[in-house]
Amino acid sequence: MSDRSWARRLPTGDAPLFVYGTLRFPEVLTELIGCTMELRPATVPGRRVAALPGKIYPGLVHADSGVAQGFLLTGLTRTQWWVLDEFEDDEYDLSPVCAHVGNRVNYAWTYAWTEVVESRDWSAREFATAHLPTYAEQCAAWRRELVQLGETV
Repeated sequence: MSDRSWARRLPTGDAPLFVYGTLRFPEVLTELIGCTMELRPATVPGRRVAALPGKIYPGLVHADSGVAQGFLLTGLTRTQWWVLDEFEDDEYDLSPVCAHVGNRVNYAWTYAWTEVVESRDWSAREFATAHLPTYAEQCAAWRRELVQLGETV
């Protein structure tokens, strides 16, 4: 859980979220926001999903010739946006991107990484095989703590 001393302005309405890392997994979304929403395959040119030193989750960073693979998550409520924002580390910036879904370009938001990354890309397949069940359990514990602290709207 973050310890932000300032309130970040969160998207409203039907603003989609481009998810590329652990949030692309329905098991993680269910534990964090209580449901799985429609995930539409999407790409973001000029970015890559980078492995992070000492972390099992990735960060989205600029890459001149890269194309980040992920999904658009739409229909988030204000509370769900808030929970996901609390969940993300302070090293992420909530940033606008142009996400491509088929032939359409969609304005979306994403959590972009602001710190050091590894030269290799993060692998969703490796994460799912080696870490997903334990990570989903950790997300459930984090959410229970958030609720116990009375921090949900």
